[in-house]
Amino acid sequence: MEFLEQNLANYIVAHTSESAILLQELERETNLKVLMPRMISGHFQGRVLSMLSKMIQPKNILEIGTYTGYSALCLAEGLTPDGQLLTIDINAELSDLVQKYFQKSAYKNQLKYINANAMEYLKNLEGFFDIVFIDADKENYQQYYDMIIDHVNPGGYIIADNVLWSGKVVAELKKIDKDTQAILDFNAFVQADNRVENVLFPIRDGLLIARKK
Repeated sequence: MEFLEQNLANYIVAHTSESAILLQELERETNLKVLMPRMISGHFQGRVLSMLSKMIQPKNILEIGTYTGYSALCLAEGLTPDGQLLTIDINAELSDLVQKYFQKSAYKNQLKYINANAMEYLKNLEGFFDIVFIDADKENYQQYYDMIIDHVNPGGYIIADNVLWSGKVVAELKKIDKDTQAILDFNAFVQADNRVENVLFPIRDGLLIARKK
């Protein structure tokens, strides 16, 4: 997942603003208690998401894939005072942890957590969003994109995580697994989609940012 030399990565982090204490606590607890803690956005990517959100100043954010709530809390930092972030995740085992940190947050009244199957929930999605962050099961990335594109405001943004997939997108593999193929197909689909303009950033495991025209 890390593509830079460690000394350069350390330099970048050293010149990035600190995360809030609450986020540091959540990252620590995730690493101590949750399986596959590398799935958390973490300090550097979290600051990137926060900065993007503050630049966009969204009124409504949709997140597909909550995990332990770290990225949601980072994105919430840019919400307008009357804004709301809706986040959806299927993993009920993490619900208590997510809710605990959401309730501790200054944005607790602006955060709505839905424990559900996102594919089913999105079928009845209402409203429009300024940011949609996709960070869920990779094989459904394109389906999520298709389901939410009409709910993104003109000039709004879709951000997809893990689009470099630990470098597998350019690796010479004897056999391409289904998740790698899904990411390859998704990246190609967005690149060809004339409804958006897009940039793929080599941030952590890759962030694809698409702006709806």
